[in-house]
Amino acid sequence: MRRRQFLVGGAAAVAGLGFWSTRGTAVAETFPVSMSDAAWKAKLDPDAYAVLRQEATERPFSSPLNHIEGSGLFHCAGCDTPVYSSATKFDSGTGWPSFWQAVDGGVATKTDHVLVYARTEVHCATCGGHLGHVFDDGPQPTGKRHCINGVAMRFAPGPVSS
Repeated sequence: MRRRQFLVGGAAAVAGLGFWSTRGTAVAETFPVSMSDAAWKAKLDPDAYAVLRQEATERPFSSPLNHIEGSGLFHCAGCDTPVYSSATKFDSGTGWPSFWQAVDGGVATKTDHVLVYARTEVHCATCGGHLGHVFDDGPQPTGKRHCINGVAMRFAPGPVSS
């Protein structure tokens, strides 16, 4: 069994009927867009709040963004920062929107040890919202797979530069 299939199967089993949280409140660093927890709860729907602010993970294959094939930009659902371009989106078969590269300056990363082994967590560079993780099993030219929660983004159709 391939590693990705194993991880997706395990994630689906753990996710069960909904979201699971890996930690409490997300990123404690300072970001250009900052709000109180109460303000984030008021701004975001419950699923987006769970992912962006509490680092939960949405159920695989549940995001309508998996099926977006048009041209445009994916923005952080918390602060509207462009984070991914449709030009870098691909079908990874994992059940989450996947990209081989982020928009320049849109995301930041840090090491996450929640599942015992080190993973690279991806968060919005503007508000610190948790987006997902990046893995080294993506397509060229980067070889990266940014596995991103759909509820953490919104899609804005339009032209993109490659």
